[in-house]
Amino acid sequence: MKQKICLLGATGSIGSSTLDVIEKHSDQFELVSVAANSSVERMAEICRQFLPQRAVMGSEKARDALAKLCHGLPIQFEWGSEAMEDIASDDACDQVMASIMGFAGLRPTLAAIRSGKRVLLANKESLVTAGRLFMDEVAKHNVVLMPIDSEHNAIYQCLPQTKQGAIKRDVDKILLTASGGPFREFSMEQMCAVTPAQACAHPNWTMGQKISVDSASLMNKGLELIEACWLFDVTPDQVQVVVHPESIIHSMVSYKDGSVIAQMGNPDMKIPIAYGMTWPKRVETDVPPLDLFSVSQLNFEAPDIKRFPNLRLAKEAWFMGGTAMATLNASNEVAVAAFLNKQISFLDIARINEKVLERSEISVVNELGAVFDADFEARSMALRVIDTETK
Repeated sequence: MKQKICLLGATGSIGSSTLDVIEKHSDQFELVSVAANSSVERMAEICRQFLPQRAVMGSEKARDALAKLCHGLPIQFEWGSEAMEDIASDDACDQVMASIMGFAGLRPTLAAIRSGKRVLLANKESLVTAGRLFMDEVAKHNVVLMPIDSEHNAIYQCLPQTKQGAIKRDVDKILLTASGGPFREFSMEQMCAVTPAQACAHPNWTMGQKISVDSASLMNKGLELIEACWLFDVTPDQVQVVVHPESIIHSMVSYKDGSVIAQMGNPDMKIPIAYGMTWPKRVETDVPPLDLFSVSQLNFEAPDIKRFPNLRLAKEAWFMGGTAMATLNASNEVAVAAFLNKQISFLDIARINEKVLERSEISVVNELGAVFDADFEARSMALRVIDTETK
């Protein structure tokens, strides 16, 4: 029987790669529901090609525009966060690809978990902001949670496997690789003058603007460090970030006996997506096999925390616990948006994040409301800091 797929975040890079896998293996997968924020024309193309049962947009205006473009198609057009949660928990789907960018992806991802779906997690902010609550729900509902970020998917592949998934056994350390981004060799003076266009030009991966800026500032790697801690039940002291410019080794696991197991491949998100959708089996993708002779050499170096303080802030937020991680994530989303709008400089992103983290009141997370309150307060504080400093 075909696996029925709900795709949250259909018009982003992860969504596009997921659709490629579904199309290539249409005998195994069927797209039954799809969601996006505002990219109406791209959603219309998806609806015409895949004919999902339900299509959800972020606003009523976008929903109406999509319905108009797709007039006559047998699709139910909806809008809003509640509709996104509803399709994620709908009995019509078996797997949910959670690739809505940012904090907005938390509620529909939790809805998918609570309904017992296989969750393909490409929204790291869900774990960063509400990690303990999130993982408690995964355990409570006995859900298969497949990380889709290339690094976490690689770690998953490097761990021993059971019928329930990967398990951490005899592990000494997780080696989390990072490309280093476009400014890996920039001086502080050069980084002062970088533009949004430069920050969005990732050397190895094709990604959206926000995640590209996060990669350039190493905040993305900081969020991934927090995500790895929750996924694999480790602390930041058991995760070593390794800058690997070629992005050929996607991450590694170091074992107690001195062995290190690595997952390698050309940098293409279709590999982890196909692995997550078909685990414990594997299927063909159109990604070319890795040619080690053309790669020639692999390089590794330690990250420079002085030039990229967001990595340090992520580690500090994890040890602070409670709402600190949600606070850092919210501040960063606001700061990145301000940078993309040319309100602040690239180096201001980390500086604002540190100010907000230092000034915020950190509380215990016993329920989801605490996470949303912390997110709201951190965004408000970040906006005040930016407003004060740009006048």
